[in-house]
Amino acid sequence: MTYTADVTGAVKGGAARAGKALDNLDVILDGDLEKLLGWRGATLHAYLLNNSGGAPNDVAGTLQGIDNIEVGRPRTRLYELWLKTGFADGKGSALTGLYDLNSEFYSTEASGLLLAPPFGIGSEFASTGPNGPSIFPSTALAVRVRLEGEQGRYVQAAALNAEAGTVGDPEGPSTKFDNGAILIAEAGIGASWRVAAGAWFYTRRQPDLRNLDINGDPALSKAHGGYVLAEYPFVDGGETGRSVRGFARIGLSDGDTTPFNSGWQAGVLVERVFASRPDSAFSVGMEQGRLSTKQRDNTHDQGLVPADAESSLEITYSDKITPRITLQPDLQVIRRAGGDRGAANVVVMALRMTVTLF
Repeated sequence: MTYTADVTGAVKGGAARAGKALDNLDVILDGDLEKLLGWRGATLHAYLLNNSGGAPNDVAGTLQGIDNIEVGRPRTRLYELWLKTGFADGKGSALTGLYDLNSEFYSTEASGLLLAPPFGIGSEFASTGPNGPSIFPSTALAVRVRLEGEQGRYVQAAALNAEAGTVGDPEGPSTKFDNGAILIAEAGIGASWRVAAGAWFYTRRQPDLRNLDINGDPALSKAHGGYVLAEYPFVDGGETGRSVRGFARIGLSDGDTTPFNSGWQAGVLVERVFASRPDSAFSVGMEQGRLSTKQRDNTHDQGLVPADAESSLEITYSDKITPRITLQPDLQVIRRAGGDRGAANVVVMALRMTVTLF
């Protein structure tokens, strides 16, 4: 059980000089069904999520967001509920239930300290689908299979309902697959370091950003994309020394059903920054969401001069001040927020407090 509280706001640029308070409560229960019921290799995972507070991105005015716990609908949700079983002498696993695809796909541990949403999953994928793919804060019913080999080799694939929605959302979980499914696969190699590549597509066409059909409704277009990612330990300090890990990712999408046709993120994570502070961590990241031609045309229609991309730089530091409380100041600079070439740079400052309750 972990409680996270943020104060986030624009101190330069944006719609106003204002801060917003928001919070996030995670309650996670994992059950070893082999110990409980004798079901060999089986695990039950339940994840309850509660979010409340303001929307700091309303002030910053970005397309990609500035805080990874901001939600459109503050409420309590059953975020995940899945059953996982093992096979092939533990080298394989199968999972089914409500599942966050970003927990295993398109993810890098070295980017986990950063607050801006693109460092969690690329915007060219996050902005697809009727309600976004099955990621924070709303998941979808899914089936996932994973096989692991030597030297960190792995391959995994999943099929997920294209319409995200879980217990606690107004519509609840979708079981009809009216919008089809997302199919995604990823393969990688590496133990201390890792290189991986993935691809995804929607089985049914999705609404186009700009084109209309003969009835004046959004035309339907194929939504698909792929990504490549890498992580590397530049310095391995072991259990007690300083560690430095880098990450880099690039993603591509169709650009017809999402405002972004590509994006990239890169940065470093330094753990145990100070020898006397074992929980100190520092991270810096840069990212850019490249805007599609159709998104730029839509921006032009609004009377603005469209930019080719929205970019940001983030610097953050985290440290425990008590055994249960961690503080994390954060600074972000966003260039061409909202895809507007004429927009002034937005400077965002945030303070995150994380409390481990249990």
